[in-house]
Amino acid sequence: MKATVESDFSDLNRDKYKSVRLMFQDEAGFGRINKPKYCWCKKGTRPSVPCHHIREYRYVYGAVEPLTGESCFVVIPHCNTESMNVFLEELSNTFPRDKIILACDGAAWHKSGSLKIPENIELIFIPPYTPEMNPIEQIWKEIRKRGFKNEVFQTLQKVVDRLCDTICSLSKETIKSITGRDWILSCF
Repeated sequence: MKATVESDFSDLNRDKYKSVRLMFQDEAGFGRINKPKYCWCKKGTRPSVPCHHIREYRYVYGAVEPLTGESCFVVIPHCNTESMNVFLEELSNTFPRDKIILACDGAAWHKSGSLKIPENIELIFIPPYTPEMNPIEQIWKEIRKRGFKNEVFQTLQKVVDRLCDTICSLSKETIKSITGRDWILSCF
């Protein structure tokens, strides 16, 4: 599979931007509802895995750069255009001297008329119904594996704390190894 980024970068002022970054963006919900996962136990016994069905969530907006492992994550209470605006502003402030080509899926809040896209960010969209083309999807799986396996959280704040700790535990090398697909890296 070969991917190309077709965009008019003729207006890209090389003196204004230090570098160009290709980043992949997505959002994921984390909350107090859990799904039991496989685990080890003593032979002949059945494991006891706690389970919650409380529907309280927080959402993580994230962007990763497969080439360098750089990332930006924001935990937000909602998944909507206003939250996307907050995330885009944070991403822009995290990499103020870089032009960011941000690959997103087709969520309604990514294409909203009230979306405020900072000057140093340009959105491009992956084809519909192709989450396998967005490598940040694998980051969500890694976060769930590291921090949310077979555990019940007593409060939503404990979910957020664990989420932040787990995100901070992801090194640049880990992000590169998970997201660095050949078809992406060959673009550079």
